[in-house]
Amino acid sequence: MTTVTVITGANKGLGFETARRLIQAGHTVYTGARDAHRGEQAAKALGARPLLIDITDDASVAAAADQVRAEAGRVDVLVNNAGVAGPAASAGELTAADLQQVFDTNVFGSVRTTRAFLPLLQEADRPAIVNVSSALGSLTINADPVAHTELLPAWAPLLAYNSSKAALNMLTAVYAQAFPQISVVSVDPGFTATDLNGHQGTQSVEEGAAAIVAAALAGPGAPSPAFVGATGPLPW
Repeated sequence: MTTVTVITGANKGLGFETARRLIQAGHTVYTGARDAHRGEQAAKALGARPLLIDITDDASVAAAADQVRAEAGRVDVLVNNAGVAGPAASAGELTAADLQQVFDTNVFGSVRTTRAFLPLLQEADRPAIVNVSSALGSLTINADPVAHTELLPAWAPLLAYNSSKAALNMLTAVYAQAFPQISVVSVDPGFTATDLNGHQGTQSVEEGAAAIVAAALAGPGAPSPAFVGATGPLPW
């Protein structure tokens, strides 16, 4: 029986590469995108199933879950990949509205998607949720970035982004406790060259997707909750 995987933000970048490699591994992949045309183009190129989903919109997320329910009946792996960087202004310049915009995608979007797809995950024998996070969301690393340069060489004081990824890591921990039958992990793909950072990242998309793909393939075989990067576990 094929593994059914849903990936948000999969029409480009890390999501697209993750979808490509999971399809190669035999997964049936739904490539989520908020733009129907781009999503269909990506799905066609990959040999995936297109999934129209805007994770900032409750109705869109519910409709996407209904589509997967009608077509597949379950979800084995949910990859919460869609995210935004937000403004790069200094901490003192950012407003609550700035943070709210970032949190609506990086945090609340993952809550919307997880909640909508939870019944489908519970239909699977070995369900897993992979939250694409960042080492910039580690409280340990942010408290003393100089002492942790081996884990995060390029630390940046991004108030909105860092705090949103810290919140996403907390979602991982709490969902794992609430649903012990589901493997729930946070993954740091590293500083990858994508649209998110204006392609300034030092890693290729192929390198960055490796940790996401590994977590998706590991499923319940991985410790839950966990926060992992390409080289192994990371501190929360």
